Amino acid sequence: MRRHKRWPLRPLACSFSSSAAETVTTSTAASATAAFPLKHVTRSNFETTLNDLRSLVKAADFVAIDLEMTGVTSAPWRDSLEFDRYDVRYLKVKDSAEKFAVVQFGVCPFRWDSRTQSFVSHPHNFFVFPRQELTFDPPAHEFLCQTTSMDFLAKYQFDFNTCIHEGISYLSRRQEEEASKRLEMLHGEEGIVSSGETEDLKLVRLADTLFAVRMEKMLNEWRSGLLHGGNASSEFPRISNGSTQSMETVFHHMRPALSLKGFTSHQLRVLNSVLGKHFGDLVYIHSNDKDSCSQGFVVYTDSESDKENLMKEAKDERKRLAERKIQSAIGFRQVIDLLASEKKLIVGHNCFLDIAHVYSKFVGPLPSTAEKFVASINSHFPYIVDTKILLNVNPMLHQRMKKSSTSLSSAFSSLCPQIEFSSRSSDSFLQQRVNIDVEIDNVRCSNWNAGGKHEAGYDAFMTGCIFAQACNHLGFDFKQHSQLDNFAQNEKLEKYINRLYLSWTRGDIINLRTGHSNADNWRVSKFKYENIVLIWNFPRKLKAREIKECICKAFGSASVTSVYHVDDSAVFVLFKNSELVWDFLTLKRQLESSDGPVSVLHPLSKILEGGNTGAADYEAYKEICSSNISKILFSDQAETVGVKSRTRPDPQGETQRREENTVAVTHKASDLIDAFLANREEVETATTN
Repeated sequence: MRRHKRWPLRPLACSFSSSAAETVTTSTAASATAAFPLKHVTRSNFETTLNDLRSLVKAADFVAIDLEMTGVTSAPWRDSLEFDRYDVRYLKVKDSAEKFAVVQFGVCPFRWDSRTQSFVSHPHNFFVFPRQELTFDPPAHEFLCQTTSMDFLAKYQFDFNTCIHEGISYLSRRQEEEASKRLEMLHGEEGIVSSGETEDLKLVRLADTLFAVRMEKMLNEWRSGLLHGGNASSEFPRISNGSTQSMETVFHHMRPALSLKGFTSHQLRVLNSVLGKHFGDLVYIHSNDKDSCSQGFVVYTDSESDKENLMKEAKDERKRLAERKIQSAIGFRQVIDLLASEKKLIVGHNCFLDIAHVYSKFVGPLPSTAEKFVASINSHFPYIVDTKILLNVNPMLHQRMKKSSTSLSSAFSSLCPQIEFSSRSSDSFLQQRVNIDVEIDNVRCSNWNAGGKHEAGYDAFMTGCIFAQACNHLGFDFKQHSQLDNFAQNEKLEKYINRLYLSWTRGDIINLRTGHSNADNWRVSKFKYENIVLIWNFPRKLKAREIKECICKAFGSASVTSVYHVDDSAVFVLFKNSELVWDFLTLKRQLESSDGPVSVLHPLSKILEGGNTGAADYEAYKEICSSNISKILFSDQAETVGVKSRTRPDPQGETQRREENTVAVTHKASDLIDAFLANREEVETATTN
């Protein structure tokens, strides 16, 4: 268990001042015991922090971000696999962003301070939780938790209690639009019930009839008291013995009114029916105060115009209240809106999934294709840089990182060692580094100690530090830098901005400006996807090697390049050419439609055993990945999605040639079977003799 909570802000035992421009040196021994200064933000301090963050982001040269999620993949086969084309990889990222929740969001603005010749960083660690804030009935938020991810968070002492109880809720822009429409419709239906809607209410129950008579009598007495100076006491007696219902004379919108307490919705309908039949100058108003407390009133109006004015006033009041509710429910999305409106350079590390989560949680449903996604995200965040790409693509930085991996923690250790250690280093690369200070609530720290890895605020800080050092080694002249300079427009960064890894393991990079993937990348283009067949639900005992042998017996030893497992229930078969794909799928269909000796003893019979084997081209795989269903086994996924065995569309002019090839393949298989039977007869004869 963790001995100390990481929130709120922990004491700083380092150099500090009340002014951001001044620093005071303290002993190294004192700073050695300091915790990393990190601003933790929950519901209780969100509003005040947001106000401060606005000025920090506005003044920033760039803003680093990082997210912590409840999971990455909803099924093993949805992992990033070597044969995933870029559009399929996007579908897998889309599935992840839609199914899992963001529980921490790190935001760290960086500003160059020319007076101290250092970057000033402001790391913020936001706890986020998709709480249902609105009182009407939208669908409750649901999300998956991947056990390995939750165990990972727990390993690094993630505070789940703080996240759930104090996390900041949010609405996406799409959810805000839907909430506005829903609230307007809801209050339009329930806010003012006109008499015409209830005049024809049939009172079939005796209790309703007695209630209506009693209400008519009491309302008549109250109205007479108002008009003729009779008894209009401030409070009526209880409706019946033991009842919690009561009516009290009050003023509503400067008009005499009865406040109604303890009535059911059905009783209020009956009451409104009484008003419509017997009281033309009394109107029922349903209102909600700023604390969302529901309250009903019977209000006296002295004319038709007065009644119309009352209805308009009530409608305007409900609209203002609805806007306040929605504004409050927007919550953390205000931070995202701030980053988008300021058009700052956003810095992440291997951050395509992070950006997808930002879109899914705070903008709206993710688009169906990678091209549509990048076009939309580019309109919200026009400048994004991935430090992992920067470290791998830039020759000098790549040479430096050969000593270690380009993971966030490794890159930070390599490029951004702490001041007290780097000062002793003889490494010329490290001696050229740029200084970075940390400032929280006007307390500035120049000598900081390591924070908690995989805490979003600290990871965002590390990401920004890596970027600052990378820019320094790219030749940025910070001494000449001013607030008028735009990092995003610097020519030294031009070829790195808006390029993200769709898959780091494959080196698949997507350009956010064009939506195109790097198809010329050798690691990506070694697969010809038109040469791939997807096979699922074959006998589980078969291994990839055995599947390859079966197919090669039917189509030739060089027909199959390789076989890759999707999971235990499915494989990809990479054929030598695309014609073999059509031939295989056609032959499979023919064998399944025949129950003769050829189909039983054919080399493919091992794969088709059981009669449930499915096979299709690569586009079927894409279709399966596009579904929001997530079965653990790929074969179950294919069956649930409803993808059946099929061939690709046959190009015109190819049908006859391929049919001839299929006949030849079938004849070849028959010859193999004849040879097999002949050989078996010889063996049996020899055994008998």
